[in-house]
Amino acid sequence: MLKHTLLIIFRNFKRFKGSFLINLMGLSSGLACALIVYLWVNDELLVDKFHLNRDRLYKVMEFQKNSEANIRVTDSTPGLLADELMSGIPEVESAVTVTPSYWHNPFILSVGERLIDSRGIYASSKFFSMFSFDMLQGTNVKALADKNSIAISESTATALFGTTENLLGKAIEFQHEREFFVSAVFKNIPSRSSQQFDFVLSFDVLKDAAPQVARWENSGPMTFALLKGSADPELFNKKISGLINKHISEKHRSLFARRFVDVYLYGNYNDQGIQSGGRIEYVIMFSVIAGFIIAIACINFMNLSTAKATRRIKEVGIKKSIGASRRILIFQYLGESMLTAFASLVLAVLIVDVALPEFNGITGKQLSLYPEPRLIVAFLSITIITGLVAGSYPALYISRFNPAQVLKGRFNGSIAELWARKGLVIFQFAISVIFIVSVLVVYRQIEFLQTKHLGYDRENIIHFPMEGKLVPGREAFLSGLRALPGVVHASSISQSMVGGGNTTSIEWEGKSPGDNTPFAFRPVNYDVIEMLNIKVVEGRSFNRLNQDSMAVIFNQTAINVMGLRNPIGQTVTIRDIKVTIVGVVADFHYESLRFGVQPMFFVLAPQFTEKIIVKLSAAVETKSLERIESYFKQFNPGFTFDFRFMDQDYQAQYFEEQRVSILSRYFAGMAILISCLGLFGLAAFTAQRRTKEIGIRKVLGSSELDIVYLLSIDFTKIVFVSIIIALPISYFILDQWLGNFAYKIPLAWWYFIGSGMVALCIAWLTVAAQAFRASRVNPVECLKND
Repeated sequence: MLKHTLLIIFRNFKRFKGSFLINLMGLSSGLACALIVYLWVNDELLVDKFHLNRDRLYKVMEFQKNSEANIRVTDSTPGLLADELMSGIPEVESAVTVTPSYWHNPFILSVGERLIDSRGIYASSKFFSMFSFDMLQGTNVKALADKNSIAISESTATALFGTTENLLGKAIEFQHEREFFVSAVFKNIPSRSSQQFDFVLSFDVLKDAAPQVARWENSGPMTFALLKGSADPELFNKKISGLINKHISEKHRSLFARRFVDVYLYGNYNDQGIQSGGRIEYVIMFSVIAGFIIAIACINFMNLSTAKATRRIKEVGIKKSIGASRRILIFQYLGESMLTAFASLVLAVLIVDVALPEFNGITGKQLSLYPEPRLIVAFLSITIITGLVAGSYPALYISRFNPAQVLKGRFNGSIAELWARKGLVIFQFAISVIFIVSVLVVYRQIEFLQTKHLGYDRENIIHFPMEGKLVPGREAFLSGLRALPGVVHASSISQSMVGGGNTTSIEWEGKSPGDNTPFAFRPVNYDVIEMLNIKVVEGRSFNRLNQDSMAVIFNQTAINVMGLRNPIGQTVTIRDIKVTIVGVVADFHYESLRFGVQPMFFVLAPQFTEKIIVKLSAAVETKSLERIESYFKQFNPGFTFDFRFMDQDYQAQYFEEQRVSILSRYFAGMAILISCLGLFGLAAFTAQRRTKEIGIRKVLGSSELDIVYLLSIDFTKIVFVSIIIALPISYFILDQWLGNFAYKIPLAWWYFIGSGMVALCIAWLTVAAQAFRASRVNPVECLKND
């Protein structure tokens, strides 16, 4: 019986080659999208879940309130917090302080003549006991036992020593300044870890070098706590909430803790300090998109199968008349859909294998098709569900035919079946129109973000870290830089112009009690404001001819927040130090355009600057970089000239949006392709079913254009209805997405009308290809056909 059924299915595939190929292409494309999205979603959902203590591991966060009742949430905490948790909170089993890797530029590690750039972090001694990073040598307990210890990854060990064996106690030179001794070698950090680093030093080393990180006034490193098995997380949060206020009087700051495994996916907070999504939004969004693309592919299968049902009615009638039950027929037609689905799976896996490198490049992942049991089960499950969904309606529909009516030729498709098929096509194209509008709007918003003038000049400006001899020889190095051909300006700044950076509170005359407004600040050297072409609207910039060591320059928003009139010459107090306002600059965007401009100030403090910034002449940019690199290596031998363009820093803020923009184009193209495949197949079956009508019309004088119009008008109406349905839905979705930005493009009407016309033109071209072909047939042949 099974052999007979498979033979019949195979013969039907041969008989209806066109619809089989269309279904195969549609289902394989849909499955490929679903499989790629599954790989990405699965990887996202597993981030940080490999830690053995994940259920008890918490990350401490900080609320920071300002005068407008807005609340900023940050994972920066006081450097002394971990010790306080260990000694003062009984629910805590252990706690560690960790500096995030993005704090630091790549460090120079060297052994003899071998030298590498390496990402490093500073962490408390119990770091490896709390987190589950596998050790190749050494132990979790002793990895950071003292200030002279360094724990390195296996790739770092191989790069420096050529092996990962017998390395304990070996010396490594750090930044050409100090030796550390290998205390542990750990396996390379898994790609599913939100923490990525190549080596770890004791946090005590950082405290010695930068004592300010160990002050309660500062928010800097991250703090993690491992709670005891019996601990109540809610009680723990209550106990730590006011912990900062026990040491300093800053009531606008309070603490709370979140499960570490939740932070990666649920990392966004609104201005009221309430958790409001994060990467989970993209997980949901791409999952929904993959579901819709699979649905479109299934709809194609259903439509083409039911459309060709009239060509199989005699087969059904004969089978039923000789005793075949409806259950057997359902089994046969479901078998067809399942075999098509599994054939599509094979093709889909090939597509995924080819597409994964490109997808990994877009998402920054390391996904692979390694055949692990979980992956195989997922792929088979998606395929089986797709096959059943795609084949269920055609199987139930075809198997219900009445054999007596079928064999007498009295079978006619029902109105309900016709409308169901049209409804499915409307759904397909509505989704495609939504994709088209989304691609256009997301692209325009990203273009707006990338081209909007920020209030400062970021073109042709590079920055690189001050390290080695650059720190004590800052001014000498800058003086030499300025003398190089192609260098327009050179100065130094504390950090990149991108990001909020450090914040502090300020006291001024007339300040309202309880005003906790945080002010961002940038320690700078002379000429930074001039180099960045930031407009001075009142007063002046920092000047070498004046005694500006106690001077400050605010932006306009800061002056407005403080309510100062005639601010030039007035004094304010910053961390118990009185400084004089010498200038006011126009507002500029130093944070992502998701946020409005916040109050900030520049303070002249060259000793606290950490980056060299250089303005290059646009005409000779490449040659200028070569000269700077040569001068850098001569001045600072043994260090790598590791520079970045300021424009790159700005663009990096919108990595997620850029990824969404690129992927949405691929998904939109896939949805349109699959929809057009279905429309192409339906148009072909429609033309075939109306062959005699076409022949009679041509005999009576209808032109080829008349025939094309006749076959196209019904599909045009269907697509037009889908456009009407899709446009308000797409407006709602995109309005919600644009709500994440303080600065955004308006949703112009032409985005929606233009996208609808694009979909309509694609549908016309798809149908017209079949309609034109049908219009050119010989009417005699049409009338001869049975």
